[in-house]
Amino acid sequence: MKAKITSFIMTLLTIFTIALIGIIGFLIYNEITGSSLVSEVEDFVSNITVSTGGLDERLEEPEILQMPVENAKIIYNALETNKENMKTGTFEINFGTKFSSVLSKTNGDQILGEYYQNAIDVFTNDNPEIFYMDFTKLYLNIETTTRGNNKTYKVMLNQGNNTNYLNSEFPSQERVKVALNEVQNVREYFIQNKKATTYENIKMVHDYLVDSIEYDETLAQENIYNLYGALINKKCVCEGYAEAFKFIMDGLDIPCVIVSGQGTNSEGQTENHAWNYVQINNEWYAVDVTWDDPIIIGGGFLNKEAKYKYFLKGESDFNKTHSPSGQFTENGKIFKYPVLSQNDY
Repeated sequence: MKAKITSFIMTLLTIFTIALIGIIGFLIYNEITGSSLVSEVEDFVSNITVSTGGLDERLEEPEILQMPVENAKIIYNALETNKENMKTGTFEINFGTKFSSVLSKTNGDQILGEYYQNAIDVFTNDNPEIFYMDFTKLYLNIETTTRGNNKTYKVMLNQGNNTNYLNSEFPSQERVKVALNEVQNVREYFIQNKKATTYENIKMVHDYLVDSIEYDETLAQENIYNLYGALINKKCVCEGYAEAFKFIMDGLDIPCVIVSGQGTNSEGQTENHAWNYVQINNEWYAVDVTWDDPIIIGGGFLNKEAKYKYFLKGESDFNKTHSPSGQFTENGKIFKYPVLSQNDY
């Protein structure tokens, strides 16, 4: 009888040991494969130089966020057309008298200001690579000429009384070009190592960002709200994760949009948040790279369940914790996002 009990216990111990080895092996494998991808990207970046012109040569993107008014679209198109010129930080966009019919109305300057803000909101959402611009330094200037009873309005965008409208971290055109080349080199890795399916490409980018970025809790680092902080400094908050994800998706020609709203975490706390919607087979799914990269108290491994908890989710599951607002700035236009699939991918 003792022999049978001993045998039974030994069998249980053997099974437990094998299971434990398997779990440890799985965790080590995840850690190794994650580190391997990060190392591959770093090695690739250190041995390549890509012209920054590639940033403006991507394929025509589908218009995901519809511009609500034609006048706002005129401003948006001017910004899009002059992205290269605006790297100087001093280039002026001159609209001439295009907006005279708007400005001749009561409160015309306020109406044009709303069109301008709409255009800026969509432009910054569509183009995360313009992290080098500080839009608080870009002014919509109106020159009014009065002749008798007639008034003529000329409109231009420029830096006003500022030295330029560049981010203080990228104060010159030369620094802008270097920074753009740095982020383009990272994106180039994924372009040159593009997988066979959209799913594989999305997963590869998601995994790289989760494995390479550290969430910044101090809010004291530079560029934590943009893709430069995410891809180069490797420290950022949710906006940085979302911008980096979209930036690389754009390079892979996968439709993607940055989503603003609120998220309610596992502790029941609701906060302003940013994530992405991405398209596969004509269906849209949510990806929250930030929350798939949780801060693990005391260190340790990030298990698979946590790493993909918010990966390619449908509305019925994702919107339990996420509420998209469609509003990028306070009192700004509320835009409509693509409709999510009801079910997870």
